[in-house]
Amino acid sequence: MQDSGQHDITNEDVKYRETQIERICRMEEILDKSGKTVRDLQEALERYIALEEEIRDLELYYTGGQWQKDFTDDEAGKLPRDLKRDVLSEDAVYDFLTLRDELIDTTRKTFLKNAEQERTDYE
Repeated sequence: MQDSGQHDITNEDVKYRETQIERICRMEEILDKSGKTVRDLQEALERYIALEEEIRDLELYYTGGQWQKDFTDDEAGKLPRDLKRDVLSEDAVYDFLTLRDELIDTTRKTFLKNAEQERTDYE
């Protein structure tokens, strides 16, 4: 016998509800992961933006003649032995600038792809 306004719960209702709960749990997990990732990315981007001028100085130092002079003087033993000199290694600055350029390219492609996806989603 049914009470007025209520219905018996069927196996289909239980199956739908479990699927719905699983879906909500999965979406909650996505929100948690992506929310943290986006906040981390925002913080990293803010730190990068704050360093852009200094990074440009490093790039100009490396691509101009000053890095080569400092490198040559280091090789000739003209610099103090206890001087931190990672910047004078032949690969450190180049590898950093290459990684930076790859990251900029990947970021640009990702945002363009996302913008295109959003545009097609709303058409």
